[in-house]
Amino acid sequence: MSRIKAVMSALLAQNRKALIPYVTAGFPFADITPALMHGMVAGGADVIELGVPFSDPSADGPVIQKAGDRALAFGVGLVQVLAMVREFRLQDNTTPVVLMGYANPIEAYNHKHGAGSFVRDAANAGVDGMLIVDYPPEECVDFAAQLRSHNMDLIFLLAPTSTPERMAQVAKVASGYVYYVSLKGVTGSGALDLGAVEAMLPRIREHVSVPVGVGFGIRDAATAKAISRVADAVVIGSKIIQLIDKEPREQVVPVVQAFLSEIRSALDA
Repeated sequence: MSRIKAVMSALLAQNRKALIPYVTAGFPFADITPALMHGMVAGGADVIELGVPFSDPSADGPVIQKAGDRALAFGVGLVQVLAMVREFRLQDNTTPVVLMGYANPIEAYNHKHGAGSFVRDAANAGVDGMLIVDYPPEECVDFAAQLRSHNMDLIFLLAPTSTPERMAQVAKVASGYVYYVSLKGVTGSGALDLGAVEAMLPRIREHVSVPVGVGFGIRDAATAKAISRVADAVVIGSKIIQLIDKEPREQVVPVVQAFLSEIRSALDA
């Protein structure tokens, strides 16, 4: 059983919802990510999504794009991201870590280090899941099998525009959880339509048996609480990036920990 499935199953048994914060690796300082991940766990995170910086992201709004650009300027790439996960694992061997990013860095890594090297090295670093925005499910059967052989999960995005056929395709290869993008557009855009989310989730569950997380547009405890009534997990990214963008180094971890503690309390209330 993967770490993600173990955590999600334990939360379900407790009738609790998963809190999944996202941060771009190497932001806002190149070496702060492992400490920030520990702060997220202390604040109540159940799973951590770690964004892999990429120069041409298609799903990221301006907030996360800017964070990625800064991390890239620090020289943070996939090799450095795996090193961050290894450092995190020195003290935390239970909290699942999902890498979220794009195909290009993975394929470049395999080209440089050898076929299959990314999955092997990610597993050895302590990664638990992958969310590759531009990997379509119909082309991921082999990749999903490689991940499962290392107890890692392949996570997919679903959107308001996803058809029943697409949901069925995702259901064939997805594990861990699926991530429902609650808004049309990029990360951090628009206002959340709770009614639309409530209407969509039963349709997703007709096809998908794994837990369903909801993200894009969740910015505060009240919204997170409302989403948690219908979703299995709440994903928060752009708001965290905004909170720490201008903070001095010594305030980054406390700010995120305090913010997530507020969200955690709302989810558990």
